[in-house]
Amino acid sequence: MTALVVALSAVLGVGVGAAANRAAGAFPWDGAGGRSGRAVRPPVLELATAVLFGLTALRFGAAAELPAFLLVAGAGVLLAVIDLRHKLLPNRVVVPAIGATAALLLLAAALGGQWDRLLRAVLAAGALFLVYLVMALVSPRSLGMGDVKLVALLGLVLGWIGWGAVLLGAYAGFVVQAVVALALLATRRVGRRTQLPLGPAMLVGAGIVIGWSSAFPG
Repeated sequence: MTALVVALSAVLGVGVGAAANRAAGAFPWDGAGGRSGRAVRPPVLELATAVLFGLTALRFGAAAELPAFLLVAGAGVLLAVIDLRHKLLPNRVVVPAIGATAALLLLAAALGGQWDRLLRAVLAAGALFLVYLVMALVSPRSLGMGDVKLVALLGLVLGWIGWGAVLLGAYAGFVVQAVVALALLATRRVGRRTQLPLGPAMLVGAGIVIGWSSAFPG
């Protein structure tokens, strides 16, 4: 059963990756037209999304919460590409993703009677949102409002897993960002004052925590 779920998720990931590639290539979606093509040369993003979906299914199996985690993974792929290209996390992706993820976790809680997990997920999302909001107000050059909304999305899935995942996930993005920045500085790809988007690092950091989350208690 797990192998089947992984295979089906990977196939789904190819389609999601292709859709995300086209959507990112057409951004900004201002209705004016004139933009076409893909953001990343195929099949790089499509295969990467397939692997991500497969790994997510391998981590959770046929659990009721799997759709919520796949949704966050798919939205995360689109957000990461847009943020890397435009240094922007669009509300038209982040806000609906928060609502849809909360709804899917509500369904998972109802199916499995895991109301404690749902409550923790909501509390974690709210807590991380408030912490990042304060940080953004104190240092708006380092943290944008898109990052604040993104951490609420990540807080839902991290909170579903446990407070250990929430605490690690809150800092993992900054660690990933620091490692990437040091590598880019060492190779002279960026300067000391170059502003790097934080969203992709937040997503990668949360993904790493979720992948290893079975190693620590909830």
